[in-house]
Amino acid sequence: MKVLHIEMGRHLYGGARQVSYLIDGLKSQGVENLLLTPKTSAIAEEVREHGSPVIQIDYRGDLDFRLAFKVKKLVTQLGIDLVHVHSRRGADVWGGVGANWAKVPAILSRRVDNPESPKSIRYKYGLYAQTICISEGIKKVLIENGLASDRVTAVRSAFVAKESQNPIERSKFLQRFSLPEDAIVVGTVAQLIPRKGHKLLLACLTELISNHPNMRVLFFGEGPERASLQQRIEELGLANRVQLVGFHSDLNNLIGNLDILAHPAYMEGLGVSLIQASAASVPIIASNAGGMPEIVRNDENGILVPPGDTAALQKALDRLAQDPELRARFGETGRNIAEKEFSVDVMVQGNLEVYRSILGQ
Repeated sequence: MKVLHIEMGRHLYGGARQVSYLIDGLKSQGVENLLLTPKTSAIAEEVREHGSPVIQIDYRGDLDFRLAFKVKKLVTQLGIDLVHVHSRRGADVWGGVGANWAKVPAILSRRVDNPESPKSIRYKYGLYAQTICISEGIKKVLIENGLASDRVTAVRSAFVAKESQNPIERSKFLQRFSLPEDAIVVGTVAQLIPRKGHKLLLACLTELISNHPNMRVLFFGEGPERASLQQRIEELGLANRVQLVGFHSDLNNLIGNLDILAHPAYMEGLGVSLIQASAASVPIIASNAGGMPEIVRNDENGILVPPGDTAALQKALDRLAQDPELRARFGETGRNIAEKEFSVDVMVQGNLEVYRSILGQ
C-alpha cells in the first residue's frame, strides 16, 4: 500500500506532530508513505530523518489550485493507492480534487469542531471516501451538519507518553523561566489566538494571585494575539506573574514541571497538549466543549468548566492550587488514561483500518 500524505501546516504543532507519528507507525506496518508539504514546513526534516520521503513545494495558501495538479501528477507517476489530506489551508479542497482527477480514493483528517455549511458538506466532504475525526465530538458535529454517518470515523489523536515522562530537573526549569522555588506553575500550551481563551485566564488571575502569591503563569506558543495579550498583562499589573514564553522545541522535557495545565478554550477538536500533559502526570483544567472531555475526566484527572465561565475557571484553579495531594492524584490518573487510550499504536491501527476498508483489503 502506497499513501500520499498532504500536510500544509508550516509549524510542528499538534496536528503536524500527529502526521509524523502516523507516518512512522504506518511505516512499521509495511505501508509506503510519501509526504507533501510546503517548502517552509517544519515537519519535513523530522519525517526525512525517520526514513520516509518528502516532497516540498511552493504553496500560497487557500486559493492555490496548483496543488490539485501536483497531487494528480504525483499519484499518476508514483502509483499512489490512497491520498490522505491532513491539513486545511485549502489543501482540504485541492488535495481531494487532485485525488479525484487521478481516480484514487482520498481521506480527510478533521481536527476542529467548528460547524460546516451544507454546501461544504456536499462539495468538499463529497470529495472524500471517508473523513477521520480526531474525536467523537468532531464526528458528532459533522453528522449534525449533514455528513452521512457511514462517511465519518473517529480515531483519536495520540502522544508518545514516554517523551513527557522524563522532565528536566525542577531547579533547572525554575531557573530557565526565572521562577521562585515555591512557585505554583500554571501553564497554557496553545496558539495565541482568541478561541484558546488566554484572556479568560488573565481575567481571573488578579484575585487568584492575591490568594496564592506564589502562583506564576507561562503561556507556551506563538500567534497573532501575542501583542494584545502582552498589553493586557501589563494593564492588569501582571507582568511579574505571567510570561509569554513562546514556542519551545523541548516542551516534552518541560511540561512535566507544570503544577497545573489550564486550557480554557472556547472550542477544541481534541487538544494534543492535554494528552501531553496527562502523559506527564500534570492535572488539567479545561473547557467542557468539543473533544476536551474525551481526555479530561471531571474529578478524575482534572476539572471541566463551562466555556467562557471565568468564575468557574477561577474556582477550579483555586481548588487545585491549594491542594497538592489532589494535583498528584489527578496527575497519576491522567498518566494512566494517556497510556491506555491515546497511544500511537491505537491511533495508527485506527487509521490503517480505514485505509484497508476503503481499498478493500
